Amino acid sequence: MGSLSDLHYPPARRDNSVVDDYHGVLVSDPYRWLENPYSKETKAFVKAQVALTDSILAECGERERLREQITKLFDYPRYETPFKLGGKYFYFHNSGLQAQSVLYVQSDLDSEAEVLLDPNALSEDGTVALTTFSISGDGKYLAYGLSWSGSDWVTIKVMRIANKMTVPDTISWVKFSSISWTRDGKGFFYGRYPAPKEGGDVDPGTETDINLNHHLCYHFLGTDQSEDVLCWKDPENPFYMFDAFVTEDGKYITLAISKDYDTVNKLYYCDLSALSGGLDVLKARKDMLPFVKLVDNFEAGYNVVANNDTEFTFLTNKESPRYKLVRVDLNKPEIWSDVLPEDQSVVLKSAYAVNGNQLLVCYLSDVKYILQIRDLKTGQLLHNLPIDIGTVTGISGKRKDAEIFIGFTSFLTPGIIYRCNLSAEAPKMEVFREDSVPGFNRDDFHAKQVFVSSKDGTKIPMFIVSRKDIILDGSHPTLLNGYGGFNLSPTPNFLVWRIVLVRNLGFIFCMVNIRGGGEYGEEWHKSGSLSKKQNCFDDFIAASEFLISTGYTHSGRLSIEGGSNGGLLIAACINQRPDLFGCALVHAGFMDMLRFHKFTIGHAATSDYGCSDTKDEFHWLFKYSPLHNVIRPWEKSSDSSSQYPPTMLLTADHDDHVVPLHTLKLLATMQYILCTSLENTPQKNPIIARIDRKDGHGVGRPTQKMIDEAADRYGFAAKMMGVSWND
Repeated sequence: MGSLSDLHYPPARRDNSVVDDYHGVLVSDPYRWLENPYSKETKAFVKAQVALTDSILAECGERERLREQITKLFDYPRYETPFKLGGKYFYFHNSGLQAQSVLYVQSDLDSEAEVLLDPNALSEDGTVALTTFSISGDGKYLAYGLSWSGSDWVTIKVMRIANKMTVPDTISWVKFSSISWTRDGKGFFYGRYPAPKEGGDVDPGTETDINLNHHLCYHFLGTDQSEDVLCWKDPENPFYMFDAFVTEDGKYITLAISKDYDTVNKLYYCDLSALSGGLDVLKARKDMLPFVKLVDNFEAGYNVVANNDTEFTFLTNKESPRYKLVRVDLNKPEIWSDVLPEDQSVVLKSAYAVNGNQLLVCYLSDVKYILQIRDLKTGQLLHNLPIDIGTVTGISGKRKDAEIFIGFTSFLTPGIIYRCNLSAEAPKMEVFREDSVPGFNRDDFHAKQVFVSSKDGTKIPMFIVSRKDIILDGSHPTLLNGYGGFNLSPTPNFLVWRIVLVRNLGFIFCMVNIRGGGEYGEEWHKSGSLSKKQNCFDDFIAASEFLISTGYTHSGRLSIEGGSNGGLLIAACINQRPDLFGCALVHAGFMDMLRFHKFTIGHAATSDYGCSDTKDEFHWLFKYSPLHNVIRPWEKSSDSSSQYPPTMLLTADHDDHVVPLHTLKLLATMQYILCTSLENTPQKNPIIARIDRKDGHGVGRPTQKMIDEAADRYGFAAKMMGVSWND
């Protein structure tokens, strides 16, 4: 490890009177006071920890060079996948170092694009982000959601596209919501929660109140939010969340009801064309929408793909853990048929109705994308669309259009947008736009995929990115990233700071696709959740041991990193194998697994973790909860100098997704158990936290904040592992 000045950790009061009884097991919680973000004591603790971290970062010699190089490489024009609505084209573009990407509009692909909405004009520091949007079917209005300082809370505004003027409509306290216009363009559906208890006095995103009683509402343009129609609520089930979708023909609204993050939902629908007097009548009567319950259980997930009047096509995992397409006629709801049966060799990730009666389907095979054009009616394969190993970042197309756009990226491909004309006899993927990064040459690097045997013999896929022709002598600094949760599948993508690490600091970058994700369907997901969560940690540890045994690195130069559920992963792994790692970067993770469900939207994560309120679930959570399993390695090992790796915990004051109290409580616990409770502790490696201001869980983070955080965390890792710059 790189040398540091003597560490003096700030004192943190321990309240040993706070003890909870979990099914007969007494568990102390001496830092419960850190759960109050507004107390003077919590603020003083945060201030002292920030000062400590700043003093350590000041000694990290490569930090400024990292910031300079990342900034230089980041300064390239980036484009997102264009989409067509109301006869116009829309797309997002960032010139390079703009804090937020800008929304552009053009009448056709050959005309000059105009700025429609520039979020950078909404704040001086770039912390106001455009996080959701929807354009009315006639292309006249843009409804857009703004988030401040990274919070999940959204305020919806409306713009008249023709003159780019914002109308007075303002919709507040929106969260976890899409925006779906009715076909007449009179208004849109959205989801919201009641305002926090503090109301107007709260700084949205800093509160920790549990999110309950989601409502589905409809807003009429030109009216106050207080007049919005309450379309659906379920006070008997306060955890339920609602997502509305108006079909492309405008006739139906579907309502997906979820109770947590699990990949299952109820599915209701309402025939809007059958409403006598339309939604205006509901407004007058104060009635909710008369939804019909098509699926009224949580046995599977259903996502609308298309409809021909009453005949609907859904993507589902019903009795198909790798997903399939099914069809049902609303007039015969008891008869369901397969359109595209489950394929045991791949996972069906998405399907889009395009070009009349065709489907663009997206499969995942060993964490690699496959694109196909199929017949909507029969599911028959029509064309394969060749694509490299990487990630499909966006797909846009409508049934009335033969033209589709597909966004693509990979570890070594900054970004490509393909345009495809499906009316051609043999559709081709033609490059429409391609991002170019000055100073980056993909031929200098090599990316490959390997498979690692986990503790129980399960084969785990892992990508490895390095400079070409490296010698496997065990000397290379290595960064291993993982996630493993909630059916999410990390796939290859381009990040500037990874390129700088590999090129200028000689790092090897690795991404391991452990169980808990969706890489191989629901069975893969379930095998890394609930009582089987330990499989995630075993998989990650096995990948770490593979990198050491095969000569990529050694434990002193193996840095590990993960965020959110991946932050939990990293924290659990350093508790279980502190000897295995040279540095740990732990982003915004759930750390108190006994109380996570009590704050903001934490209760939705019980689908993957379980809940301490239930006896059996408490016992499996208690076994790996990072907060409750910090150990003194030197007491468990014959090596008296054994210790935790240098550790940086990262959080932000407006993270209302995984609230900062998780990080703060773990930080205080680690510093006490490993350091301040002992006069001559063997723990010499630093345990610190980077606590950002005006930032959240990552969505809408401005460019400069991304650059600064990358320079800080990787500058810290380089210092701790003794890695120096090479030009």
